[in-house]
Amino acid sequence: MQRRILGGTGISVSEYALGAMMFGEIGNPDHDDSVRIIHAALEAGINFVDTADIYSTGESEEIVGKALKGRREEVVLATKFRLPMGDEPNLAGGSRRYIMRAVEDSLRRLDTDYIDLYQMHRPDPLTDIDETLSALSDLVRAGKVRVVGSSSFPADQIVEAQWTAERRGHVRFRTEQPPYSILARGAEGSILPAAQRYGMGTLTWGPLSAGWLSGRDLAASGRAKLEGFKFDPALPGNAAKLAAVADLKKVAADAGLPLPHLALAFVRAHPGVTSAIIGPRTMDQLTDLLAGADVTLDDATLDRIDEIVPPGTDLNRADNYFVEQPALTDPSLRRRR
Repeated sequence: MQRRILGGTGISVSEYALGAMMFGEIGNPDHDDSVRIIHAALEAGINFVDTADIYSTGESEEIVGKALKGRREEVVLATKFRLPMGDEPNLAGGSRRYIMRAVEDSLRRLDTDYIDLYQMHRPDPLTDIDETLSALSDLVRAGKVRVVGSSSFPADQIVEAQWTAERRGHVRFRTEQPPYSILARGAEGSILPAAQRYGMGTLTWGPLSAGWLSGRDLAASGRAKLEGFKFDPALPGNAAKLAAVADLKKVAADAGLPLPHLALAFVRAHPGVTSAIIGPRTMDQLTDLLAGADVTLDDATLDRIDEIVPPGTDLNRADNYFVEQPALTDPSLRRRR
């Protein structure tokens, strides 16, 4: 497994990061089996593990904590905060009040004294980014967190966070975690260039586009159970993805590759990508993905992919999580009273 440096942090991470979203109730509820999968990933050379408090409401973090007992120093451990962990409004967001509680809960579930990378899972329009970065800076100084990052931030808020950190003397986001795949290339336009401009590491999620590029039955996808509307072939965006997948299978066959290996190699080919997150639910899925860890694509193959899905294109707008901004989703912010 090849290694890369995570932004300018000096931290060495594997080109594949193990995503733990599928460990727990929403994916693989068997803790012992999930631990075996994590151990197999570590033995294969993956040293970067990414989870979040929201995954199965903390269960994923608990499983990761079990798996890392006695092996904590081998692993660069990442988790996230921000999304709701209960019905109470204050159990979410980027406030100091919530962050201080969320980090202690994650440390307890992960059974560790520190988190290598603590990420804000989404922007919080209700909280000044200065407030968030101030609290995160205190966590770094206290030794509970080593590095902080963002996830699914639009480019303008990446820039705002960087400038706020510089002006106010806070630690800055050193990483960004955007969705990125052949079928969802929106990050190429401004997200990845912004991250590169500020020397941020990127760990991209969804390289198989929630199972569309897995080569398996879409109905078996873990995401299909969570977001069924993204798999309805009657919707135009999904119809476009079906057509693209059919063409991409031909490209993969001509390259002598399984479709998921083509998809992962495409993501890793971008110079702005540090690690691609893989999220296996079973041991067989992990084994299949690891088999393509050394695959590289030539320019001719990348050119064919560009012809099928042009750079910067999201075939289904619903796959672009950067559009989930108040200015676009709340009509009252676009209509003068």
